[in-house]
Amino acid sequence: MFTKIFELKANHSNFKTEAIAGLTTFIAGMYIIVVNPTILKYAGIPYSAGLTATVLLSAFCTIAMGWYAKNPILVAPGMGINAYFTYSVVLAQGVRPALALGAIFWSGVFFVIISALNIRTAIIKAIPSTVRLGGAVGIGLFIAVIGFHNSGFIVAKPPLTGVGIINAITLVFLAGLFITIILVVKKVKGAMVLGMVLTTLLAWPVGRWFGDASVVNHGVKTLINFDGIYAAPDFSWFLKADILGSLKYSYIPIIFALLFVDMFDSITTFVGVAEAGNLKDENGDPKYIKQSMIVDGFATLLGGVFGTSPGTAYIESATGIHEGGRTGLTAVITGLLFLPFLFLSPLAALVPAVATAPVLVLVGVFMAGPLKKIDWQNMQEAIPAFLTILLIPLTYSLTQGIVYGLLSYTLIKMIMGKWKEIHPALWAIDAFSFLMLAIEYKLI
Repeated sequence: MFTKIFELKANHSNFKTEAIAGLTTFIAGMYIIVVNPTILKYAGIPYSAGLTATVLLSAFCTIAMGWYAKNPILVAPGMGINAYFTYSVVLAQGVRPALALGAIFWSGVFFVIISALNIRTAIIKAIPSTVRLGGAVGIGLFIAVIGFHNSGFIVAKPPLTGVGIINAITLVFLAGLFITIILVVKKVKGAMVLGMVLTTLLAWPVGRWFGDASVVNHGVKTLINFDGIYAAPDFSWFLKADILGSLKYSYIPIIFALLFVDMFDSITTFVGVAEAGNLKDENGDPKYIKQSMIVDGFATLLGGVFGTSPGTAYIESATGIHEGGRTGLTAVITGLLFLPFLFLSPLAALVPAVATAPVLVLVGVFMAGPLKKIDWQNMQEAIPAFLTILLIPLTYSLTQGIVYGLLSYTLIKMIMGKWKEIHPALWAIDAFSFLMLAIEYKLI
């Protein structure tokens, strides 16, 4: 049944491979179960309600991504946009959480309309190949940087960053990294999952021997001071969005900002992951892009309904794709793995950040492949690609990297008089990019 529905043979895959890929993606992205509600609580949404909404949205939309859009991509509340929702909209602008959720709902409505009309597909086709390739590599570097930071190996240090203090957590990270490297180079099936499991098991005794469970995150503390795994779901913020109230003129800029930032994040993720995983159709575009965008749009809309920040495609999907995930079955399995955490949320803390860090670092290696496809001898192509690659990890924003890559590409082509090489839709994208930057820098 699965072979027929998800076209496993046509994609040179099988159930076991897709299952391992789905599990890998889930473990790499499960941090959102506890991280997202931690951020949302500062916006006035109780932690338990935020966790329930996060799990529901991640499960429902990831399954939809696999079943309807047939893509092996995780969908969950987006990192970055959840901070924008909390700190910029609710705290800085003083918007009530219910109204902010209403704004998310309407941004999702426009998102779905744009996707259904294939406008976003046109946007993707307008992105030059050199920026697409740079985006794929930049995403990989971004993921690797997150892994190094999560482990404490790289920390903020004047003037920029530097190596952190070697302690229990960094030793666990280094050991886990070398273990996972060995598994990968030896081509052990499920190397990523096995590496995360072994690193987690290594973290537990280190926490006990050092007498301070906090050195390897809350997961070790949960293992040592085990006080139950059951927690009832909290639906107190379900359907709490003030949908009609958020339609006031004063909230239109918020709706637009949410729509624009979410749209660019999802587009860059789809393009980057498709490029790195070769999930492209005969035209070189991401596979099933229209269906994927519609699901992504509903993930934003349902964020407002469920009581969380907008949902979006996740770059951590690259971990499962590297493990062989090529069909929607990977996403369906990933989504199903979220559901038990409606009732077993304490288990989410059992895998500490230090256990996923080695995998995230290696994903950066796997996604560096497109570097060889960039024409580094042609400065007209190399400069936009380089800016995209560099700015994504440095700004901690996919959007910033892609925007400056696109703007530099357009500027260079204009200077060289190669106007015909600029896709008509790229002019509109550049205009929106300037508007997005103006909003980002609070110029308007």
